[in-house]
Amino acid sequence: MTIAQTLKKSCSRAGMIRVTALALLLPALSGVQAKVETPTVYEPVAPTVEQARANILIARQLQFTHFRNLGVSDELSADVFDAYLDYLDGQRVYLSRQDIDSLATFRERLGPALRTGQLQPAFEIYNLVQQRMIERLEFALGVIDTGIDQLDFSENDRIRVDRSDATWVKDQQALDDLWTRRIKNAVLSRRLNGTDDDVIEDNLRRRYEGQLKRAYQARSEDAFQAYMNAFTGMWDPHTSYFSPRTSENFNINMSLSLEGIGAVLQSDNEYTKVVRLVPGGPAAKQGQLQPADRIVSVAQEGEEPVNVIGWRLDEVVDLIRGPRDSTVTLEVIPATANDETMTRTIDIQRDRVKLEEQSASKDVIELERQGNTYTIGVITIPTFYADFQAMQAGDPNYKSTTRDVRRLISDLKAEGVDGIVMDLRNNGGGALQEANDLTGLFIEQGPTVQIRNANNDVQVLNDEDPSVAYDGPLVVLVNRMSASASEIFAGAIQDYGRGLVVGSQTFGKGTVQAVRPLNHGQLKITQSKFYRVSGGSTQHKGVMPDIEIPSRIDKTRIGEDALDHALPWDQIDSVPHTRYFDFSGVIDQLRKRHEQRFSTNPEFRLLEQEIEFLKEQRQTDYVSLNLNERKAHFEQIERTRLRIANTRREMRGEKPFDSLEALEAWQEEQAADPNSTDEELDFVIREGGHIMADLLELDQRMASILQPARLAAKNENP
Repeated sequence: MTIAQTLKKSCSRAGMIRVTALALLLPALSGVQAKVETPTVYEPVAPTVEQARANILIARQLQFTHFRNLGVSDELSADVFDAYLDYLDGQRVYLSRQDIDSLATFRERLGPALRTGQLQPAFEIYNLVQQRMIERLEFALGVIDTGIDQLDFSENDRIRVDRSDATWVKDQQALDDLWTRRIKNAVLSRRLNGTDDDVIEDNLRRRYEGQLKRAYQARSEDAFQAYMNAFTGMWDPHTSYFSPRTSENFNINMSLSLEGIGAVLQSDNEYTKVVRLVPGGPAAKQGQLQPADRIVSVAQEGEEPVNVIGWRLDEVVDLIRGPRDSTVTLEVIPATANDETMTRTIDIQRDRVKLEEQSASKDVIELERQGNTYTIGVITIPTFYADFQAMQAGDPNYKSTTRDVRRLISDLKAEGVDGIVMDLRNNGGGALQEANDLTGLFIEQGPTVQIRNANNDVQVLNDEDPSVAYDGPLVVLVNRMSASASEIFAGAIQDYGRGLVVGSQTFGKGTVQAVRPLNHGQLKITQSKFYRVSGGSTQHKGVMPDIEIPSRIDKTRIGEDALDHALPWDQIDSVPHTRYFDFSGVIDQLRKRHEQRFSTNPEFRLLEQEIEFLKEQRQTDYVSLNLNERKAHFEQIERTRLRIANTRREMRGEKPFDSLEALEAWQEEQAADPNSTDEELDFVIREGGHIMADLLELDQRMASILQPARLAAKNENP
């Protein structure tokens, strides 16, 4: 049976499937609510001439201007086919092995078709997946209508948590079984959270009806954008196609960064995923939303939540936006969850991100060590920013990262600090010129980064200013969320031997993109890579710290090396640069001292336990569908969370929590308090200070940079 025949048969069968009616409130003169029924037959979408032309243009741009030399070959066809299916059915819950076999002829046809703009094969695949999705959702609604009390939770059954690498199930009967288990899993998770069955049924019905409505509303542009992004993703994960609707809003990320909740979002199969939070934005200040969280529903203040699974990114963005000072409620699957049914609800007050809230800031910490007091300055840089509008207007006092940090350094020097810790954790980058200029505050002159394009032309960015704002001891803190411009700065400081890099491996975003207009939408395409002055790229590998500190962030989910088809690490020739300090003689001792503190500091030991606990949860492949087994496992997780939290409180002389509910209520209060600090961030800063003190004690050359009066005072108290 051909795909067209399969679709025809499926569409006719869909007409006999349960009809879902969704009421919409319309401003009719009579004041009567009008009902708009969800269609009962799926109308297959078809490609347009404009899309075919755009396809050809995209193929040419990729072939001739992308950094990666990857032709549109017949060999690419199978990879695009697999990526497209992953895009449409990433969890392998809609299609069966029978469907995959029926699509097998397309595996070798997509490559030649992409070169000539023949889109029909891709649209046939898309239409089949949409039809199968409709059938699955109708089946799920049928199970809900029968009543979840009819589900048997006494069986020794289980379900695979992540099916992205699972085999396709055999046939429709196997899909029915899979979906019954998916529903049982959703019901169990909600029951264990104390939700009544009536509420569970209502929530699940709303969820599946919302997805069903979206499936029936599929547009030609949805199919084309999905297909083009599966295609462009073969080159690298940062090359992507924007449809005309998305292009009207281009820079959805930037727009959302400046109004709404302050989060950068992207599509992740049928979910909308949080990529990063904008420093100083509402979500970052609220504290609960995290990178890699997936959004399930969005609710306006005082209204019912709207399920957004399967929604287009631009539509989710529109729903999240709203009047300033209003509240939007997001239901998300946390990045730490090992099960898509384990959701949490987050209230965020909308606001506009103000530049001053992203500004660099300073603090001073004092460390007592063997009778000596070390005063450490800490400069936190949330992002690399510059007020370009004020700069172009000729404002001599325009704000920028470099200008603000220069002022903060001057203040800290006046306070007589022994060293400075630059905190770049969670700094996702920003203005490249600022990374160059900021490096210049710590070196006399010289190159800071190399940029190579697809033609192997290399441009070197230099600090031309011979002045140095600070030549004293320096530590740079980084983590997995430090990316792009942050990596350029940290890499330059490391290459120049100007300071120590401390923390965890950075993100590894070392590519440069440009946006190219098309006849139909836009193409964001990777054209260059960043390289350190020592020659190694920041791409894929990021910056490896001189001294490593563990982090809760999951490296298997967040980072360039966690993305499919990421450009690899490589290196080019180094460029001449000065080495200010050689830490090779003391680095082993510095690491040994750090490890000794780590082994004896209860805060670090507790962090290690928490990281291991989270890792175990993420590595769970299956969960039980037996009520008693699941309840026992759930209670064990709750006890572990409570034990870790109470151990930390008891260390600090604080009263332990009586229950997990009390812990979660306290966490929400902390998240809402702008003056609260992240426990991990707080003691990592202190450890950065201790490493600075170690450096001063072990390296006399570094210690000699201290102000003479302070050095003499320390020598009097050995």
